[in-house]
Amino acid sequence: MLTITPIPAFNDNYIWMFHQSGSSDVFVVDPGDAQPVEQALKEQQCHLAGILITHHHYDHTGGITALTADRDIPVYGPDNTNISGITHPLKDGSVVMIAGTQFTVFATPGHTLDHIAYFTASGEQGNPALFCGDTLFSAGCGRLFEGTAEQMYSSLSTLAALPQNTLIYPAHEYTQANLEFALAVEPNNKNIIKRKFEVEMLRQRLEPSLPSSLATELATNPFLRSGQTSVINAALQKGAQPGASASHVLRVIREWKDQF
Repeated sequence: MLTITPIPAFNDNYIWMFHQSGSSDVFVVDPGDAQPVEQALKEQQCHLAGILITHHHYDHTGGITALTADRDIPVYGPDNTNISGITHPLKDGSVVMIAGTQFTVFATPGHTLDHIAYFTASGEQGNPALFCGDTLFSAGCGRLFEGTAEQMYSSLSTLAALPQNTLIYPAHEYTQANLEFALAVEPNNKNIIKRKFEVEMLRQRLEPSLPSSLATELATNPFLRSGQTSVINAALQKGAQPGASASHVLRVIREWKDQF
């Protein structure tokens, strides 16, 4: 069983740190900055045993060089030569053992073309865990910087098919803003209203809103609900054509979110 904790970085990033319960060897996901990782290692008296990368953006990769300068550790990540320091390039369907735990890799293009996500059936407290970078956020998804809406829809559909008790660990604390938008899309969705209140209470106490569960996301995240009538109707009001595909609905609401 894993223990997973967030290391805050920059304004709203989380660098997820995890280890097998009882072990002092830890792994970090998307270390955009080395300094908060080094501080956490010192405070918790643990040793960095490896790094996982989801995509090439600098706020996810910027700490690799410093963290590996004096450490001979594996760096898992996309098969992208533009990411300096990857020692174990991964692709869709790759299976790797990390921290004594089996992870399956999913290609999740959309936000970027090289984006991958890491899934394990053996996360915290018996729940599966998903490190999803900037593909899936709580109540949101990443901007379409490089990929298409069709790619993002396919990626999100892959993640939506995972067990509903999967805990998701995105790389940003965007939940409050995302729920504001989700409520604009589905103002009568009682699950969103309830989740918004819960998250407001967490953030008032300066606690993370993450992880979320996939079940929660399926009930509240408009980008996982682009086939639902209420979301389709909202997209129609923003220019979607009647009978549009779910991926087209996703594109319309993503463009709406970009301007929200």
